[in-house]
Amino acid sequence: MPARTSFPHSATPDSNGTPRKAFLNVSDAAGYLGLSPHTLYVWRHRRQGPPSFRMGPRGRVMYRLEALDAWVREQEQADSRSNPALNPLDARPRKRSARFTSL
Repeated sequence: MPARTSFPHSATPDSNGTPRKAFLNVSDAAGYLGLSPHTLYVWRHRRQGPPSFRMGPRGRVMYRLEALDAWVREQEQADSRSNPALNPLDARPRKRSARFTSL
């Protein structure tokens, strides 16, 4: 029976089996998303962007890696270029109301 590798609570294995962080601070999350830390701070202040929370006695802002991945997937699905169901060119033409057709 192969030996099971135990990972700390804050790490999960990636596809290669090496541990990766489950929680990222603002700087690491920004790097992971390809954004500046300032952008994440502004989004957090406006209650936009990926979900975050405060952790520890110092109240550091943290992001769960799974939540970042889910948020990116949501952004992709909300974009008509990534989601064919939202493509306005595929939508059926709507009839104009009578208010606009009778001049």
